[in-house]
Amino acid sequence: EGAGVTTTRAHVHYVVTEYGVANLFGKNCQQRAKALIGIAHPDHREALECAAYKRFKNLY
Repeated sequence: EGAGVTTTRAHVHYVVTEYGVANLFGKNCQQRAKALIGIAHPDHREALECAAYKRFKNLY
């Protein structure tokens, strides 16, 4: 019937939201986080930046 699909984060090239497009191809985790935060809903960006800072210790 069906089969599971496994993919890695490296397979994602673009993420599109109503707030923009993030090109993730060839970027490391910190760069990906920064790009994704940039296209997140404005109400959530501050919380996402805090979480990313805790995870990476240096986002920008």
